[in-house]
Amino acid sequence: MILGHLFLQNFRSYSKSEFTFSENTTVIIGPNTSGKSNLIEAIFLLSTGKSFKTQKDTDMIMFEKQVGRASASTNPDSIGTNNEINLEVVISSGEFEGRQPSKKFLVNKVPKRRVDFAGNLVTVLFSPLDLEIISGSPGIRREFLDNVLEQTDRDYRLAGISYAKALRQRNALLELVRQTGKYQEKQFEYWDNLLIQNGQIITKKREACIRFLNNETKEVFDCALLYDKSIISHDRLEQYKKAEEGAGVTLVGPHRDDFTVCLYNNSRQTTHEVKTFGSRGQQRLVVLQLKLLQLLFVEKSLEQPPLFLLDDIFSELDEEHIIHVLNLLGKQQTILTTTHEEFIPQKIKKQMSVIELIKE
Repeated sequence: MILGHLFLQNFRSYSKSEFTFSENTTVIIGPNTSGKSNLIEAIFLLSTGKSFKTQKDTDMIMFEKQVGRASASTNPDSIGTNNEINLEVVISSGEFEGRQPSKKFLVNKVPKRRVDFAGNLVTVLFSPLDLEIISGSPGIRREFLDNVLEQTDRDYRLAGISYAKALRQRNALLELVRQTGKYQEKQFEYWDNLLIQNGQIITKKREACIRFLNNETKEVFDCALLYDKSIISHDRLEQYKKAEEGAGVTLVGPHRDDFTVCLYNNSRQTTHEVKTFGSRGQQRLVVLQLKLLQLLFVEKSLEQPPLFLLDDIFSELDEEHIIHVLNLLGKQQTILTTTHEEFIPQKIKKQMSVIELIKE
């Protein structure tokens, strides 16, 4: 699927703007605060149904506006397997209607659930924020796995939605038990079964994804992912029953998953965690390697390359690895942003479509 056209209205810093993209590579050049990352965020939103910068949807609405909109049209691919699709996300603060904030998804002007919206435009994003995959909390690493799998596997998306709903309901029951001291088995039975059924689907698919990432050749940095899975089953829930009653929350399941990224020391024949023992430069290269593996995973899963989004990565990579990334151009549609136009060799730049932004 090729992203052809993007329209933004009251989205972040854009009151009303339109952009057209090359089927090969488009470079967006501009100083800091010119809206480069906001543009990438809009594309990511149209791809996944969520932001990579904020958990609060209304943050994406332009200041003092009530409704923000991002829409895009895709071009049929070169072999004609996909038709043009129009995608739209409308975010409302709800203030002018006296309602709760809302987010609507439309495909060809037909309302859709996020589970059916995500995956129409598949992207792989690499941004400076991705360094937190290594240095940040377990939740960020789970989000990385979700971003890989939600776009390529509808069953995973469905399992994630059902699991999240069951988890909310079960946690509410546990909080009630914590307050009253009364545990009613029948109230938990349905939610336990739903949690276990969908949790096991999530674990199985995450396990397969990590196995793929480990088995593929590492061209940039040799590393391995160790999956620390929190298994969910009736036995495990029973094992943690008293602790959960005291805590008021569910203590086992894929919402507690994590993974460790390790590097191998050949001279000492030992394995070290990159988060603790790797330099910042090594951590950047590991993230780049993970993103390149994600590209490969998506392409093999869908049998077509995704849209590659590169947001200001030249500020994070050295010259050698900038060239490595630039050598990937032409293998899939790519949109990259930079403040450093001089990093792009003139020979390569001539083959790109250029969008220049001015400072806000």
